[in-house]
Amino acid sequence: MQIRPAAISDIDGILPMVARICAFHEQQAPHKYPFLSHPEQRYHWWLTRIVETGNGVLLVAEVEGKLVGFTVATIEDEIPIYRVKRFGFVHDLWVELDYRRRGIGRALIGELVGRLRAMEVEQIRLDVLVNNESARKLCAACGFAPSTIEMLLPLREPARK
Repeated sequence: MQIRPAAISDIDGILPMVARICAFHEQQAPHKYPFLSHPEQRYHWWLTRIVETGNGVLLVAEVEGKLVGFTVATIEDEIPIYRVKRFGFVHDLWVELDYRRRGIGRALIGELVGRLRAMEVEQIRLDVLVNNESARKLCAACGFAPSTIEMLLPLREPARK
């Protein structure tokens, strides 16, 4: 297994995993994640920008030359009422089903934490679906602790496009 920064040339290989993580999120929490059609295509520009600008971290996991996982985080500025000025926000972490339970997710998080620490962010935040027990356990094993509970009240169904 190799964990490394993603190159622009990796993005097309990441996009099918993005489609799977989006489908999973939409299935588990459709009111929170009412994606437009083909969200993975919309990620292409965003991931490219992260790689080009360095305002975040995009990592991939490879096994025998095959992309089997990725994680992406951005660096965010906190609103100016807190002592924390900048934080890393982990948007996605995905490991292909056939490669889970091999330490790849933990390795991706470990590398991500190291890189964000080197970028001098003060904390790292992420969201985990309340019913995604395996993700919660992984994040806890990597040092993350619950901080808030987001609650959602859907007022209407999102428009389908």
